[in-house]
Amino acid sequence: MALFLHRLVKPALVRRSSSVSLLISNGFSTTSLRQTPPCSIIGAKPCLPLEFFYRSGLGTLIIANANVADMSCLVRLKKKVPVDLVHNDPDDTMVTIGASHGWVASLKDDGILRLHDDLNPYASYTDPKRIPLPPLVTLPHCQTKIITNVSMSSSSPEDDEDCVVAVKFLGPQLSFCKPAGKSKPEWTNIKIENPCFYSSRVMFSKKDNMFRIPGAGGHRIGSLDLCEPNDKLKLQCVGFENLPPKLPTPLMDSCCMSQHLVESTSTGETFLVKQYRKTAKIVEGVAQMKTQFLMVFKLDDEGNAVYTQDMGDLTMFLSMSEPFCVPSTSFPGLLPNYVYILDFDETAMVSLEDGFPLVATNGKTDAPYYIPPQNILD
Repeated sequence: MALFLHRLVKPALVRRSSSVSLLISNGFSTTSLRQTPPCSIIGAKPCLPLEFFYRSGLGTLIIANANVADMSCLVRLKKKVPVDLVHNDPDDTMVTIGASHGWVASLKDDGILRLHDDLNPYASYTDPKRIPLPPLVTLPHCQTKIITNVSMSSSSPEDDEDCVVAVKFLGPQLSFCKPAGKSKPEWTNIKIENPCFYSSRVMFSKKDNMFRIPGAGGHRIGSLDLCEPNDKLKLQCVGFENLPPKLPTPLMDSCCMSQHLVESTSTGETFLVKQYRKTAKIVEGVAQMKTQFLMVFKLDDEGNAVYTQDMGDLTMFLSMSEPFCVPSTSFPGLLPNYVYILDFDETAMVSLEDGFPLVATNGKTDAPYYIPPQNILD
């Protein structure tokens, strides 16, 4: 495997605009780092007149800050974005398949994966960046049509020569690419032998400077340090400690469980999240899932996962974007020790004090991406 990572992660920088100022002043305070608040993508309103919309396929971006209890924070920006990035249609030739660091990844039927900053409300309004990656290479007995998620090692795939894009496919294939590398970009592909990772999501650990994948059930974590010439995951067994004596076991047994690795860059902690969901209703033959219970564990260097009901001054965000945590006191309006959830069929808020949702509603969300905070450059 090529040597990919020998790098320092560069913070995302955005220039202040009137829309950014509006978001910051709308219930949020700045810190010494001067960051934009977390936000979610609501939609894109077709540009008027309609003749222009049908010709251009553009709409004006609508976002909301992460305080979902305050719907006055809906903001319609002047930024024009391709509507098919926000509202996927089964007949579209391009669909969005994930996001990381505010960049949205799309996949066309030509097998080309592209990175877009269109849905990042703090990126340039007039100079959107679209980065095509090389055609995907399918390993024998693997597939590259269904993607679990996308992760990036930094927020600057267009100019950071060491930025690595990781794509996890449903099944055994995991692929990497350096969009801005000195040589011509190409995919490096590995085949994961252990089936417990086939449906897992990949994440980048800034603390450990490597990509990590939780196995099914969270009992194993696979790591890949791309500084080392190794085409196999380094496996770590996870032991669970401090489990509460009274768990809602019948409820948990009736649910589908998924696992997420989430890193807090402000505290240096890594969390393993177990999310329990079950079918709430069936709409047009499609099951809509709803979160019933959540467990969060703090990981230590010895491979122990310690159950916790207290993340302190942290708010966690789980969506189809790469998950992240922020200090809640840096963004007034966020609830500390809560997990905010955004999925294609669900919006929820879960308190870690008891693990049960405070709010959980079903409804279609075409672009279930939380955009993480970014540093403001005046």
